[in-house]
Amino acid sequence: MSEGPFSGQVALVTGASRGIGAATAEALAKAGAHVVLTGRDTKRLEEIEERIFQAGGNATIAPVDLSEPDGIARLATAISQRWQALDMLVINAALLPELTSVPDISQRALNQALTVNVLATQSLIANFDPMLRRSADPRVIGVTSSVGAQPRAFWGAYGATKAAFDVLLDCYAQETRNVSKLRVAIVNPGATRTAMRARAYPGEDPASVKAPEVVAERLVSLLAEPFASGHRESVN
Repeated sequence: MSEGPFSGQVALVTGASRGIGAATAEALAKAGAHVVLTGRDTKRLEEIEERIFQAGGNATIAPVDLSEPDGIARLATAISQRWQALDMLVINAALLPELTSVPDISQRALNQALTVNVLATQSLIANFDPMLRRSADPRVIGVTSSVGAQPRAFWGAYGATKAAFDVLLDCYAQETRNVSKLRVAIVNPGATRTAMRARAYPGEDPASVKAPEVVAERLVSLLAEPFASGHRESVN
């Protein structure tokens, strides 16, 4: 077992096959956590898992499509059969619909984004809340976007889902703050070199924005800190 500040703890990271999710999973494993990697791309998850193993860490892949009606419930059942408690939940997976004006938003694309960015978030909270409450120090981090709090033209579809995402997590923080040890934080990673960023800004030089590892380092540091539930920050 890896030694580190999170030794003996279990972390679940959604969207762990690439970008911020993959970097965070590797950083958590390096810090000693056993990381459960979730995502749709099984091959990519296996690659991340192998990198973690090669670095001396521990990980388990759990491929799941967050848009499947029972996918998250099955995931929670499988994890609860192996571990009694979940110490850290990093909700990172998100879907970016086409950037367009509000009248031109595709209802199909919006429904898909709402399913992954909002409905899946509530389902993750609902299904993993019991395991989190059994942890001695349960923490949840939601990876958000600035467009949720600061609307921007042509980002209406994605921004609306992230605004709802933030509200769900903020309410969860308030509801659990005085009755449990659970702590919730919402983190805006800012401009980061990811596939989603490349889709949104196709003409941007990737080298002009920070690497996912920078965000991952901050998320892992935050998880080790005694932050107050409801904490919000941006990674600049």
